[in-house]
Amino acid sequence: MRVISTGYEARPQFAPFHARTQRFAVIVAHRRAGKTVSCANDLIDGALRCTKPNPRFAYLAPYFKQAKDVAWQYVRDYTRPIPGVGYNEAELRVDLPNGGRVRLYGADNPDSLRGIYLDGVVLDEYADMDPRVWSEVLRPALADRGGWAVFIGTPKGHNGFYDIWKDAQDDPEWFALLLKASETGIVAEAELTAARKAMSEDQYAQEFECSFEAAIQGSYYGALMRHAEDEGRICAVPYDTAIRVDTWWDLGIGDATSIIFAQRVGREIHIIDYYEASGEGLAHYAKVLDSKPYLYGTHCLPHDVQAKELGTGKTREETLKTLGLTPTVIPMHRVEDGIEAARNMIPMCWFDRVKCERLVEALKQYRKEFDESRKVFKLKPLHDWTSHPADAFRYGAMHKPSTGFRQDIRPYPQLGII
Repeated sequence: MRVISTGYEARPQFAPFHARTQRFAVIVAHRRAGKTVSCANDLIDGALRCTKPNPRFAYLAPYFKQAKDVAWQYVRDYTRPIPGVGYNEAELRVDLPNGGRVRLYGADNPDSLRGIYLDGVVLDEYADMDPRVWSEVLRPALADRGGWAVFIGTPKGHNGFYDIWKDAQDDPEWFALLLKASETGIVAEAELTAARKAMSEDQYAQEFECSFEAAIQGSYYGALMRHAEDEGRICAVPYDTAIRVDTWWDLGIGDATSIIFAQRVGREIHIIDYYEASGEGLAHYAKVLDSKPYLYGTHCLPHDVQAKELGTGKTREETLKTLGLTPTVIPMHRVEDGIEAARNMIPMCWFDRVKCERLVEALKQYRKEFDESRKVFKLKPLHDWTSHPADAFRYGAMHKPSTGFRQDIRPYPQLGII
């Protein structure tokens, strides 16, 4: 065996991680703890030691540009001492002399990951990723070669990262590590004191004390959704066959299309179902609606449903009409106005916990974009996986039914509603 030193010396806090025997791992660590450096070196070490032919290892960040900014320099620096190493800057790829490869990806382009196999993968800032990237794309890529996975990041509320951390506590196949700034000693106490003064209590708790309970910074609806949870309005919400179902759409072209199914019951709005898919034509969504047992009312779609498609010369509104759906077009409006309308509507909403799980999580996480250079939130939403369900909800909030549905309030023993 040839010994190669990359120059990496693990911090004591990460020694248990490097010595782990479990196939899966999750690290919840404070800012500047060194989790990305540790995991980049874990990938390099794995690629060098792997005895399978053509080992493949990957680092995944929420965005490809973020992967380049955060991890590419580390990967290059720590692989430079390896004889015969090669680099592909365009693909952010390192080729090792044993045939191994470490490559960086962005979760914003999951299609680039489909069809590949992996022996190991690190998912950095997993709280900012669409959880389906793991379940639908990366987990299958590990299957045939028994590859391993590591999830790292700081908390951002109760989301997919929180679920993985919670489930890992009692699973012997998982290694779990929690690193709080108050306990590690990595960041100087004087610096922590200064940070505490400059940050809100929630910000400090989230970024340095790894609190999953702190509010998501910049969230538009986080507090309102927590209030809905506390009031028991995220529960089992049955379909009332006596009341028509309204649908609220966000139309995707190259990405996801989201559909929310809602019933108006007196002053309340019951969100009974949610559907999302990508890469499908309008006929697919018409079939989905037809397959459900609902009696429909109004189908609310954004103004771009009236845009003509180059291939057919028809608008998507015309196409939907041929499929038996008559859209109600929501006029163009300022996003800020739609968000305010959604904020006013959430206190009236009841969400089905099971069928609308993805919608509920998206509304919790939907937030403002952060300007890293100026260290302030921008006056526009961050475009990520939460945008599509949140936009569909916004279009529903902007719809003002003229006649509405049946407005009498009927008893719901299951919900405790009178």
